[in-house]
Amino acid sequence: MGREHWDVVIVGGAVTGSSTAWWLLRTDPALRVLVVEKDPTYARAATALSVASIRQQFSNPVNVEISRFGIDFIRNFSRHVGPAGGVASLGLRENGYLFLSGTEAGAALMEDLAAMQRGLGAATEVLGVETLRKRFPWMRFDDVVAGSLGARDEGWFDNMGLLNGLRNAARGLGAVYRTGEVTNVVREGDRITGVTLAEGDDLGAGAVLCAAGTGAPALCRMVGADLPVEPRKRTVFVIDAPNARHPDAPLLIDHTGFYLRPEHNHWITATVPDDDRVCDLDDWEPDAGQFEETIWERLYGRAEGFDAAKVMRLWVGHYDYNLLDQNAVLGLWPGLSNFYVAAGFSGHGLQQAPAVGRGLSELILTGGYRTLDLSPLGPDRIARGVPMLEKAIV
Repeated sequence: MGREHWDVVIVGGAVTGSSTAWWLLRTDPALRVLVVEKDPTYARAATALSVASIRQQFSNPVNVEISRFGIDFIRNFSRHVGPAGGVASLGLRENGYLFLSGTEAGAALMEDLAAMQRGLGAATEVLGVETLRKRFPWMRFDDVVAGSLGARDEGWFDNMGLLNGLRNAARGLGAVYRTGEVTNVVREGDRITGVTLAEGDDLGAGAVLCAAGTGAPALCRMVGADLPVEPRKRTVFVIDAPNARHPDAPLLIDHTGFYLRPEHNHWITATVPDDDRVCDLDDWEPDAGQFEETIWERLYGRAEGFDAAKVMRLWVGHYDYNLLDQNAVLGLWPGLSNFYVAAGFSGHGLQQAPAVGRGLSELILTGGYRTLDLSPLGPDRIARGVPMLEKAIV
């Protein structure tokens, strides 16, 4: 029996890998596309553990444009993927994002960014303190100078619905999903000719896409690529606050260092730990003390209704954290002719998957971007050490 050959092998079958597989086959149904996923339950995939939000409020135009496409794709998901996706709706809740600033300089930056975002089609507005008090009378704004609100096109949605719909649709077009772990990537000169799975399968590949999340650095090392991405642990809390029932509240990004959004009759909240650092890939122990030690006092300071807040449940997710600039690394790796990377999303991967999958499919099939130019996120900036910075990392 000869070596099994695939036109494209995608390593990582969560939302980015599945989006790319679907876009590839939507463009060219004759392609042979294999998606290798080590855990088809996705129990610890960033996709499954995400708080599943999308925003337009980025400071870099390319990220705004990614979200402009993403919100339409998510809102009209069944129309985009068709009945093969098997998901009628992603249940988008457009409550918006509300960023708070406690300084005049921060407020001025909000004005500049809102103008840029509106120029790209977003609906961002900057609100003064009195307007904030009228709009959100249940919150305190004594330490706030201004707030930036996405009045539409921002909110949260069904994360697993997006993944399952894209995976179903990709399979419907002919993508093959195989459970396995890549243990070797075969390189000949500047080309990748195949991959080897732990079970011993030797697979030929016309192109390889690394979409392996926190596993991406190890895969990249197999081809001599140094990807500055590491796992960072985030503990998410679901809390009950019976004196604070505001189901229409936006996702609050508080300048004191936490985020909060409603979830049915409860709330979801989290913070970035003060000692944020690399974690072990097998560290899934929640930092349970973060709520009482850090978050609760800040919540109570923002709204007195959180006086009786109680943790109902909590979970841990891992960011694939890009040490250079906390933005995605997308595209063809320098010095290689057919090895592509989609990694380092640093918490933005779910919302960016529709546009990223489309862009990567264009790059793989045509050698360039045809709709939205994602080259500012290219891996060449890693070698040059030139970050593409965001002014507000969430």
